[in-house]
Amino acid sequence: YLAKLSSVGSIRDEETCERLRGLIQRQVQICKRSVEVMDAVRRGAQLAIDECQFQFRNRRWNCSTLETMPVFGKVVTQGTREAAFVYAISAASVAFAVTRACSSGELEKCGCDHNVHGVSPEGFQWSGCSDNIAYGVAFSQSFVDVRERGKGQSSSRALMNLHNNEAGRKAILSHMRVECKCHGVSGSCEVKTCWKAMPPFRKVGNIIKEKFDGATEVEQRKVGSTKVLVPRNSQFKPHTDEDLVYLEPSPDFCDHDPRTPGMLGTVGRQCNRTSKAIDGCELMCCGRGFQTQEVEVVDRCSCKFHWCCYVKCKQCRKMVEIHTCR
Repeated sequence: YLAKLSSVGSIRDEETCERLRGLIQRQVQICKRSVEVMDAVRRGAQLAIDECQFQFRNRRWNCSTLETMPVFGKVVTQGTREAAFVYAISAASVAFAVTRACSSGELEKCGCDHNVHGVSPEGFQWSGCSDNIAYGVAFSQSFVDVRERGKGQSSSRALMNLHNNEAGRKAILSHMRVECKCHGVSGSCEVKTCWKAMPPFRKVGNIIKEKFDGATEVEQRKVGSTKVLVPRNSQFKPHTDEDLVYLEPSPDFCDHDPRTPGMLGTVGRQCNRTSKAIDGCELMCCGRGFQTQEVEVVDRCSCKFHWCCYVKCKQCRKMVEIHTCR
């Protein structure tokens, strides 16, 4: 549903909230109360799709989107580690985009983080515009998590989604950085002003992808009167708040399954003939073999800088081999 927001136009009034596909009623209410924030949420949704497709570009499931709901197909309705990644990156992207909108002065409801002020223990002056990550995270929690809270938090899938949503936001929170600027004669650092900034979203995506690679398979158990998720294999150490969790193993994603939207298979996918990893032809093509064709590629080459001020390049043509799965 979040990804579907990325394809709508600007969200400017309450009537638009009613027409947004995939939102539950409580999300529509939040949309109406916070119309000015929804354009940032829409940008966050597109950010999540772009990052998912970048991180999975060399895997059998490459985060392809569909025109239907849900846009990733049934892949995210199953409790797999791919679903864990999608939920985590989506929650993180909403927090990130809303925080960025706060810092840029786009929203009346929030601005820079004014809790960061004074002189730090290291002796520099807090100044500039610190990213208001607290507001972005709080909005993501209320808007994204409300779907799971609406289902009742006792279901194992709701617990999984809520955990992964929070793990996604933690990927930003735990990697906030300090950026500084020096002031003084000839660039000397007599006075240094600093502010807190979010990491680039590519770094957030890398962190969540690492968590995907090391995700923990869990099951629901009752501890006292509370239902919790614990590792299915008792020999594994308990997962932390920053780890991703999943409930069922992933399919192999080798073959197109018309009964399962989003299961597109790997026929026609490009592969790397020399790689032994998942992007290699042996694994990507699931043992079906691959075909090779030569194509002409035009590149810029022999570039030279001319005074002043442009770069002139030649066009070089070369033949390269492209390998695609049968």
